[in-house]
Amino acid sequence: MMNMINESWMRSVRIQNYGGVEQMKLQVTEIPEPSENEVLIKIHAAGVNPLDWKVREGYLAEVLPHTLPLTLGWDFAGEIASIGDNVDQWRLGDAVYSRPDFSKNGAYAEYITVSADEIAAKPQTLNWQESAAVPLVTLTAWQALIDIGGINQGDRVLIHAGAGGVGMAAIQLAKLAGATVYTTASSRNIDFLKSLGADEVIDYTQEDFSKLEDLDIVFDTVGGETFEKSWGILKKGGCLVSTVEFPNEDLAAKHDVRANFCFVQANAGQLAEISNLIDSGSIKVEIDSVFRLEEIAKAHAKSESGHTRGKIVIQIQE
Repeated sequence: MMNMINESWMRSVRIQNYGGVEQMKLQVTEIPEPSENEVLIKIHAAGVNPLDWKVREGYLAEVLPHTLPLTLGWDFAGEIASIGDNVDQWRLGDAVYSRPDFSKNGAYAEYITVSADEIAAKPQTLNWQESAAVPLVTLTAWQALIDIGGINQGDRVLIHAGAGGVGMAAIQLAKLAGATVYTTASSRNIDFLKSLGADEVIDYTQEDFSKLEDLDIVFDTVGGETFEKSWGILKKGGCLVSTVEFPNEDLAAKHDVRANFCFVQANAGQLAEISNLIDSGSIKVEIDSVFRLEEIAKAHAKSESGHTRGKIVIQIQE
């Protein structure tokens, strides 16, 4: 094993029990060692996603059976600090990013061990914070629109909550695919989302998106009433993809559409393609706010508010 670690301890944010923000404690824990086929990453920045506080609250305990205590956070950018046996595609100091395995400890920590095949070289044109904002949301959008939705040039696509991290990535990927893109947002984000490529921004405080019809794909990250009203605006054979609701097969058959749940998977190959798109200027990244590791409760509160433009990021190490 090769490494560049001189210390034995690190700071990490862990939960001992499921519950509110008070469950997150900043602790000193031992730096893990990479096993075979793993690398140890020195984390410079970590992304905050709704998944994090849903895990913290215990909402996903049946879907993602974690062992407590648990380090939260499954989005990071950092550099390789130690390399386990049987890893030959990476070198010490390589700058990488990833959406690591949800079942393991996450990235609200100064170091994390991950499988060597879960990481990709981070975008060269982005700093650590911007890079940490990319993996989970952009992979989600990619897998929803391309892998599940099968998006094609000329498709008409509605993306709910366009100003969120997933929504912003989805708008840009849909435009790259040659689609006509509709999105929902508040009035303050209309011009911004049009600058990302949205053809029409529907102000959900003033308008009802269900005026649309004959759409090829609807991508839902909101759920509830928004999800239910999305069935009727699809054309026959269209596709409804949700990250929050498990679609009803009977309703799908009734409307003669495809319906799928999207639970984002780690995919280093897709991350490498995303890096290339970012470095070529085809995808832009927006940071909503940056917090320090000891401010993690504030970061979760901001995420839970649902009113962000882009991603919330935790600055962990310089």
